[in-house]
Amino acid sequence: MQGPDEHFVERVRQMAGSAGPAGVSGVAAPAGLAGAAGSAAPAGPGLPAAEALELFEVQIASRHLDLVARELRARNQGFYTIGSAGHEGNAAVAAALRPTDPAMLHYRSGAFYLQRARQVPGIDGERDILLGLVGAAGEPIAGGRHKVFGRGELHVVPQTSTIASHAPRAMGTAFSISLAAKLGVPTPWPTDAVVAASFGDASMNHSTAAGAVNAALQVAHRGLPMPLLIVCEDNGLGLSVPNPPGWIAAAYAGRTGLRYLEADGANLPEALAAARDAAEYVRRRRRPAFLHLRTVRLMGHAGSDVESAYRPPSAIAADLDRDPLLGTARWLVQAGVLRPDEVLDRYEAARERVRRMAREVAALPRLAGREQVMGPLAPRRPAEVARVVPRAGDDAARSAVFGRSLPEEGSGRTLAQSINAALHDVLAAHPGALVFGEDVARKGGVYGVTRGLRKAFGPARVFDTILDEQTILGVALGAGLSGLLPIPEIQYLAYLHNAEDQLRGEAATLQFFSTGAYRNPMVVRIAGYGYQKGFGGHFHNDNSVAVLRDIPGLVVASPARAEDAAAMLRTLVAAGLSDGTVSAFVEPIALYHTRDLHTEGDGLWTDPYPGPDRWAEAHVPIGSARCYGDGADLTLVSWANGLHMSLRVARQLEARGVRARVLDLRWLAPLPEEDLLAAAEATGTVLVVDETRRSGGVAEAVVAALIDGGFTGRIARVTSADSFVPLGDAALDVLLDEDTILQRALELTRP
Repeated sequence: MQGPDEHFVERVRQMAGSAGPAGVSGVAAPAGLAGAAGSAAPAGPGLPAAEALELFEVQIASRHLDLVARELRARNQGFYTIGSAGHEGNAAVAAALRPTDPAMLHYRSGAFYLQRARQVPGIDGERDILLGLVGAAGEPIAGGRHKVFGRGELHVVPQTSTIASHAPRAMGTAFSISLAAKLGVPTPWPTDAVVAASFGDASMNHSTAAGAVNAALQVAHRGLPMPLLIVCEDNGLGLSVPNPPGWIAAAYAGRTGLRYLEADGANLPEALAAARDAAEYVRRRRRPAFLHLRTVRLMGHAGSDVESAYRPPSAIAADLDRDPLLGTARWLVQAGVLRPDEVLDRYEAARERVRRMAREVAALPRLAGREQVMGPLAPRRPAEVARVVPRAGDDAARSAVFGRSLPEEGSGRTLAQSINAALHDVLAAHPGALVFGEDVARKGGVYGVTRGLRKAFGPARVFDTILDEQTILGVALGAGLSGLLPIPEIQYLAYLHNAEDQLRGEAATLQFFSTGAYRNPMVVRIAGYGYQKGFGGHFHNDNSVAVLRDIPGLVVASPARAEDAAAMLRTLVAAGLSDGTVSAFVEPIALYHTRDLHTEGDGLWTDPYPGPDRWAEAHVPIGSARCYGDGADLTLVSWANGLHMSLRVARQLEARGVRARVLDLRWLAPLPEEDLLAAAEATGTVLVVDETRRSGGVAEAVVAALIDGGFTGRIARVTSADSFVPLGDAALDVLLDEDTILQRALELTRP
């Protein structure tokens, strides 16, 4: 069976023998089509010949890039063969938008990217794509780390191959453009920008897409701006699995509040008219629209995909006849804009140009060495972070926020109270800082941690979201991309698992796959861990932090006491502003309102809140631990609830003649390895007190860091069980307790 290349050439040659205005296959010439190449005569309703020719050139170039991608792969010079063949109608979507409209593209949106590149002088979109195909270090957005569509000058935000995971970010960006303007925070885009996000039809079944559309409609339903254009490029297939015919229309055409438009992607004038209608509606009304672009998929899913193994020849042949290049060529020939031989001349000229450029870029340098590969992953400038940390609101701003009683003038504060005061100070100092999540506004959080913030800063900066963690993180992704500083709250650690890929696949990857051109700083506050006296079971006592520690570049902070919490929160805010850092701030629920350490009423788990004049002195750099005591017999290493237990155990050990020091890690990623090794060497014996799980817990990394660092002393660990946390007193059977810590410490230090 012919491929699309041979099929296109053969069918265009047949056009030369067609007689009369009917053209090819009995397709009647559209009314009003006439004119020579380069004239202003219409090539279709509202489509001048010059514009039609430009879009056709883009479609041809996109096709030849797909063809050469397979040639490069066959020579082991290229590494990506998922192409855009059959989807070239999306060039019309780019033509309908402005080059300042942020776009987050489906991996088959090659023609969109090429058309967007033509709208900005000095950019060669064909070369950009080829550089990505060969993994060249000079590729302008990802630097050879992935083949993506993206470039800062084009306002195309790079997306990797994850299916629909960019939908929440697109929704969050559309939400944030108007919000940033309201707050007076500059964004990279005009205030009337449209956010375009494209997907395949199979991707629209994914929970991230469904959730993002739902969130967009809910925001619009509330009367808030949501300038989001959703483009579904519907080829009817998800790799080998067909979507039911008519499913996309059935699922989205009747949605209240969603303007739905449909067009044939093989009919360029029709696609352009629908795209312009959709873009104008979104830009003018600031409400979401759904453009359903019917396409075909040619050449299979990727180079390794053999379509004939799961599709009948008749279906493949039917798709070839719906080739959008062939459709555009027919229109141009029937309109008298081009002759068939001129179509083929342009087609072959593009083939030669792309092949010549491919040979050139295949010889260019690729990434070499770990340092070059990882350079943009998570930049760290500790000196700059330390400089930003002391930044505070002026006296008038703080007085307006706190009233007559400034937090530094009061008595010792609990963990929750300290975080609350720090959040007030952060929002007072940084106009673009936002706090949002479930129940954080009027209620002030389940545990009162955000109490008073909405009253102090208003509903534009402190607001409740819908009960969907993907949406919460999607808003954060879009807000960070738009120049704001989001501080979203995930109500419980267990809830994060519904949406953790928004951190892994989207937030943490953006600087890596854009070589720092784009960033989405955020501080994700997460209430977590166990020890809530059996309340709530595993969904409110989750102790699984492995998924966070596994994300490259993500900073994971976990303060145990008030003094550290405020300082560490300021550090993460400063890192977000300075370096675009993505961080998780895991707060131990059971310690929120704890006041005592050893005996009731001792108040040893409260700390004074320092005023701005002491913030520089109180600064806690990322990856720095805190040591309690100077015992020479044993080092207890822990954090969060484990720190509270370890300090209590240290006193019991002292009564038994064992002198222990306690190291609070404070940072779970990156681990404070230098401080850890120093504390271990000081005693020669280490017990890691890990309140998480034995498998996948933090202790595994701590032990490995000690061994890697050359520590030769005794090492042991105590952990919670590899179990979910049950209700009631049964929780005590699986969570680590003080008696277990004490007994293992005594065994470890026994002569």
